Amino acid sequence: MLVSWKWLNDYIKVDENITDYCNGMIMSGSNLETCRKFGDGIEGVVIGKIKNIEKHPNADKLVICRIDVGKEDNVQIVTGAKNVFEGAIVPVALDGSRIPGPLHGQTKSEDGVEIRSGQLRGEVSNGMLCSATELGFDDKVAPMASRDGIWILPFEFESKLGMDLSMALDLSDYTIDFEITPNRPDCLSMIGMARETGATFGNEVKVPETKLNSEDESQRAEDIIQVEVRSDSCLRYTARVIKDIKMGESPWWIQQRLMAAGMRPINIIVDITNFVMLEYGQPLHAFDIRSIAKRKIIVESAEQGEVFRTLDGKERKLEKNMLMIKDGEKSVAIAGIMGGMNSEIEKDTETVVLESACFDGDSVRKTSKKLTLRTEASGRYEKGVDPNLAKTAADRFCYLVESLSAGTVVSGAVDVYKNPKESEPVLVRAKRINKVLGTDIAAGEMANIFKTLDCRVDIVEGNLNDNDAVMRVYPPTVRQDLSMEVDFVEEVARIYGYDKLPMELPKSNSIPEMTQSWILRKKAGEVLTAIGMNEIQTISFASPSDLDKVNIGEDAIERAFVKIINPLGEDTSILRTILLPDMMDVLARNYSRSQESVQAFEIGTTFMKNFIEEGGLPYEDFNICLGAFGENEDFFMMKARVETLLREMGIRKVTFTAEKEYPSYHPGRCARVSATAENGEEVELAIMGQVHPDVAENYNIDVPIYAAELMMGPIEELSNRKITYKKPPKFPGTSRDIALTVDEDIAVGEILKVIYEDEDEIFKGAKIFDIYRGKQIGDNKKSVAIRLFYAHDDKTLTDAEVLSVHRVILQRLADKLHAILREQ
Repeated sequence: MLVSWKWLNDYIKVDENITDYCNGMIMSGSNLETCRKFGDGIEGVVIGKIKNIEKHPNADKLVICRIDVGKEDNVQIVTGAKNVFEGAIVPVALDGSRIPGPLHGQTKSEDGVEIRSGQLRGEVSNGMLCSATELGFDDKVAPMASRDGIWILPFEFESKLGMDLSMALDLSDYTIDFEITPNRPDCLSMIGMARETGATFGNEVKVPETKLNSEDESQRAEDIIQVEVRSDSCLRYTARVIKDIKMGESPWWIQQRLMAAGMRPINIIVDITNFVMLEYGQPLHAFDIRSIAKRKIIVESAEQGEVFRTLDGKERKLEKNMLMIKDGEKSVAIAGIMGGMNSEIEKDTETVVLESACFDGDSVRKTSKKLTLRTEASGRYEKGVDPNLAKTAADRFCYLVESLSAGTVVSGAVDVYKNPKESEPVLVRAKRINKVLGTDIAAGEMANIFKTLDCRVDIVEGNLNDNDAVMRVYPPTVRQDLSMEVDFVEEVARIYGYDKLPMELPKSNSIPEMTQSWILRKKAGEVLTAIGMNEIQTISFASPSDLDKVNIGEDAIERAFVKIINPLGEDTSILRTILLPDMMDVLARNYSRSQESVQAFEIGTTFMKNFIEEGGLPYEDFNICLGAFGENEDFFMMKARVETLLREMGIRKVTFTAEKEYPSYHPGRCARVSATAENGEEVELAIMGQVHPDVAENYNIDVPIYAAELMMGPIEELSNRKITYKKPPKFPGTSRDIALTVDEDIAVGEILKVIYEDEDEIFKGAKIFDIYRGKQIGDNKKSVAIRLFYAHDDKTLTDAEVLSVHRVILQRLADKLHAILREQ
């Protein structure tokens, strides 16, 4: 919200200097982005009147102007501007003057531009005629009278010829850009910011005048225009009629305030509507009554597929749920967004119908988004406009029209307001506020703070002299953010002063506890960092094409994604179901930047559509994704990382099962990782392996990529990080090495699983230390060398005791896997 310092002082007298004012507003919660001084850099520029224009004898596109600058002799200036005419009032930069610039075709300099006399094609030019942009105004707010070249000043300055431009136009001003949060739409207005200023510094706010001195009683508005509201999305519709319009430019004081607020002056009617919108935060729109068929306004939804041309000249295809303003035959405006070309104000407009309405914010936002059309009006309606402002803003418009002699106001107004909005009281306890803030503020001081915010305060219990009072506070309807007691706690804190609040930690008897999920995620991050991996963080938004790049099929469960209703684009149109695509993006980015080795991990959220409950919330969980490439990376390196991670997270016995069908991984170098639950069921925990070469090629990576993705849900269920002390053995153990010949397609994990079945108390574990393939073994066979460990806690084992258990394990391997013991 751009706030002109000069305009602000129309409503409230601010005694503080600009620096103290800005600091005070920041401390009361009104954060600002910039504060810019305007008017600096203009020296020696005066107001002049063009007395005579002649063609340049040596140039077709130049003219010679003789200009009255309040001196005896007129000043001769050569210009190429096409919009100059005899009698025009213009800004004249005389010889030796300085302007902010830039000049046409030049870049802006911090030191501005010095103007010197010279010759143009043989004719003397003793200065320069200036455009608004050359004097420091932004091109987007420069008056319409300056768009075609030189700034043609309002004729009200004809009496000030020769006067310094900055003094005559009173250009010295500050423009403060406040950052308005979405919950404070009331601050999107000058009066709203004046109220904030008054509450911060204790000054009284002056409300703008709206009472008319006279109205045309020969007719009434309801006799000229009818209004019918057919949609609940229109909360209020007020219409007033102004006749005998005198079209022209608005006075300079209105133009100056509009320009300071970032809006371009157009003509007196449009400028007053914009002025009142910025003043009250209530959007207005004026229709030429000649375009209103049957003198009737109807508020209802558009026809499906209807085509409507807006004021910007573009044709827009409408949908049936878009709210429109119609007359007796056609649409004339998109409600709350923009009017139509078929009802705009023309130069010969004599009678206008003023619309001051309140539309549902959600309706305006949806329409604005679908049409990709945002305006000052739509931005305000989206955040919320108080319907009680509609009539006041319409009256203010009429007052300005009357005071500026721009037309005659017809008496009365058509006001359709079915459900008037009233202030909803909130019970506020002074004791509660002091407890939350850690203060000892009297109830009377709190009540005064609420009153500076235009709230009405009634005492329910106690009195204003103690801290136990209970107040019933009626916030103004424009303050939509004040609906609960905690909202008033915040108001007291910011107006009383955040810098005055005691610096103490809140007292609490509760003991914070971390959830099991949080503990495991924290542990995972520590473990993976300890083994040399780097954590990354990516966003949860994704694109369906991301799954295409990792070869996920159309019918895969990974495509049960949650779609975003209002995505910023196709790239962020869904919520991700797996982390692998994001990991591949990060690895690809590093590979493209010549990184020789990368080891990364991410602990991130994934989402899945709810298949059980129709319309239910999606499933949300955490996954852990590991990714690496480099000289020493292989399948077993990634396998070791997964085993280490799972062991530290409380899952000590896992099984790796070969996986050949998962399309994102190499069919011969992929495994699913599982563990056995207490009920004996195998629970899948992860998938890992070498990323499929086709997938790597999709990311322009031509080296082997290894990855793993673990699911936190089942890991959390099976995790047992309880540490049980076990005393070291007193008696020596023994081991037996065996070499088994098995079929090539039998996985090593399957062999270990059979070994560990029905464990005897003396069997302590097994470790694979070699795998051999060769002619001695035979085709489609392999030899797996395993070391089996035996020990007893209370005695030294005999060979017979070890052999009896050893034979059982060998027999189990032979029965279930057809494993043959090779001769040693």
